[in-house]
Amino acid sequence: MKPRILIVEDEPGIADTLQYALRTDGFEPAWVATGEEALAQVRAQPPALVILDVGLPDASGFEVFKRLREIADVPVVFLTARSDEIDRVVGLELGADDYVAKPFSPRELVARVRSILRRASKPAAAAPATPAAPALPIVIDDGRRQVRFYGRLLELSRYEYGLLKTLASRPGHVFSRDTLLERVWDDPGESLDRTVDAHVKTLRAKMKLVAPQLDPIRTHRGTGYALAEDLPATLAP
Repeated sequence: MKPRILIVEDEPGIADTLQYALRTDGFEPAWVATGEEALAQVRAQPPALVILDVGLPDASGFEVFKRLREIADVPVVFLTARSDEIDRVVGLELGADDYVAKPFSPRELVARVRSILRRASKPAAAAPATPAAPALPIVIDDGRRQVRFYGRLLELSRYEYGLLKTLASRPGHVFSRDTLLERVWDDPGESLDRTVDAHVKTLRAKMKLVAPQLDPIRTHRGTGYALAEDLPATLAP
């Protein structure tokens, strides 16, 4: 069966272009123009992926995303006419899988959709939770794709999980942005250095909610990022 892609977009011209590009590439597109219609569609038949416009006529795309995730855990790509960094970071903090600003290349968007679906379909080997490093307060459960930081479960997007897993594999080692793109993104050539920066920013913020006094991810200007290797085993009361 062809993967069903739900397009939530109130501009018919953009929706038509996306439907044509997706259909040509072997997908089964479906289109709705409002957030309420999108939620009803997902309840009735969860799609393989949702392309969600931020500026909908009846609700914010971010609010629709939150309600959608209460119904089904499907990958989501945000579309927006605004290129503000705040909007981009907010979308990533919510757990979106990608973020595309208008105007965009339909072929590039379809390539990103295919990449996300390919990554989501990779089987994960069942494995017990094991520490990423004996001295670190980080436990990675690769089977469930979950991370606990000082015993608290972090709500991470796919990219954030991949970044933290990579950084935790060698605490103290500085990973360049190019290396992180290659290890975490299936199609690194389609992403930019600032994509890594945005995801590291949201990942660092989520870790600081657990341990505000610590700096778990160190920035090495002009080089890349490293997980701190001097994190205490427990948090001070």
